[in-house]
Amino acid sequence: MSDGTPTSEPRAVSPAAGTDSAPQTVSTIDPAPTDTGEIMAQATESTDRGGKPFWARLDSPFTAGFLLTFGGLAALLLGLALANIATVLIYIAFAAFAALGLEPVLKWFERHNVKRGWAMAIVFLTFGVVLAGILLLVVPTLVEQVTAFFKGIPDTIANFESSDTFAWLESIFGDGLATLVNDAEQWLVNPANIAAVSGGLLQVGLGIATAISGGLIVIVLTLYFSGSLPAMRESLTQFAPARNRPKVRAMTTEITDSVGSYLMGMVLLAFFNSIVAFLLHLFLQLPFPLLMGVIAFAITIIPLVGPVLYWIFASVLALFTNPIAALIFAIAYLIYIQIEAYVITPKVMSKAIAIPGALVVIGALIGGTLLGLLGALIAVPVTASILLIIKQVFLPRQDAKI
Repeated sequence: MSDGTPTSEPRAVSPAAGTDSAPQTVSTIDPAPTDTGEIMAQATESTDRGGKPFWARLDSPFTAGFLLTFGGLAALLLGLALANIATVLIYIAFAAFAALGLEPVLKWFERHNVKRGWAMAIVFLTFGVVLAGILLLVVPTLVEQVTAFFKGIPDTIANFESSDTFAWLESIFGDGLATLVNDAEQWLVNPANIAAVSGGLLQVGLGIATAISGGLIVIVLTLYFSGSLPAMRESLTQFAPARNRPKVRAMTTEITDSVGSYLMGMVLLAFFNSIVAFLLHLFLQLPFPLLMGVIAFAITIIPLVGPVLYWIFASVLALFTNPIAALIFAIAYLIYIQIEAYVITPKVMSKAIAIPGALVVIGALIGGTLLGLLGALIAVPVTASILLIIKQVFLPRQDAKI
């Protein structure tokens, strides 16, 4: 100023102008973690109480022990509950796979402008008529042939002992073979042994009643699953994030369609095997053609190994009746197995997922060991579904990593 009083110059705001003002401190607040990994890391990070995370602290041993014991008891109760409802879970699995097997047929009706409800009515009514016809035509004859089979065991073994094949086998194994065959005959013709193997008449009756009630439950569940399968598939898709739903929907549709085609094809192949077995036994005049046809359907429905198992079983059984007819049957059925493997199966399974044969055998063995016949039946569809998920989800993610 003009009176000589010193005046302070205004300080520059810009650092480039040489400001000596104190820097202003701006407080920042860390945003709340949104990633699951960050949340878990903060939950397990060290705290002031001993420098250890919550799960590693022992300052409250009673609480920790109580929580661990409660968790173990909960796991034990859950395991017991699953063991008690194992039969119900098997019924649900059978019904679910039956609904998937009927899905190609229902879609065929829908493509021909038939509503799903009417298509279900046609399919289940046809199934009921066919089942009633089988029960009326096959069961009486089947019971008669089973009875004749057990009554004819002594004559069958006697004819086998008088054949040249038995003489050839006896020359190899010695006189002990005749003793072994006679002991087997005495054991088979004794009704007490058959009852002991089956658990007694009461156990047999309970088994038949359980099978009938279980079959009715599976049919009812299959009816509900078939009607609500599209809605169930869409509901499962909603669990995926919105951006991934189109891909998940397409993959789910592909899995269900391929599993349904596989199951339908498996039933058709088993039916063809039963027809061939019935005709071969009929033309070669081997005993019990209808019974062997039913057994062929039950065995050959097991994927890949079923036809081979039935071929061995039927050939050995026919050997007791007529060695020449047994040889002809073995050759003819082996030819059919080759035709089925290279001609029929590719056409029937054209829409199913192709998986390596080794995985089919491994899956069938593991499934059969864990769940019996049900495990052997569903092992291949489950394996195929896992392979499809790996090809469409895991491998693309690995290819994207450079």
